[in-house]
Amino acid sequence: MKIKFKLPTLQSLIKQVTKIKKIPWVLAEHAFLNFLFFLFLVLILSGLIFYKYSILAEKKELQIEQTFQFEEKTYQGILRKWQEKEEGFEKTSEKEYLDPFQELEEEKSEAEPEAESETEI
Repeated sequence: MKIKFKLPTLQSLIKQVTKIKKIPWVLAEHAFLNFLFFLFLVLILSGLIFYKYSILAEKKELQIEQTFQFEEKTYQGILRKWQEKEEGFEKTSEKEYLDPFQELEEEKSEAEPEAESETEI
């Protein structure tokens, strides 16, 4: 059993292209009817979406399958980690860092004699 495919001829392709080119013209000639069609289509779709997510959601009751149980050990572990982090932050605030924009004392002492020599001239 062989399946034969007929390749479209050039003339049939040209006919199909001309039909496709007519679509924008037909739509433009009936612009008002197209506007009404798409308006009603959008209204129907938005109504269905509203019905699904608003009206059906109100009718459906929530079902709680599992209750929440507070675990004290886990809570204490989290509090302990937070306290350790807070202590680390406090240690960094106590430590004094060098100011990168201040001149070092060695550079100041070297710069002072040069400044004195310049003022003597």
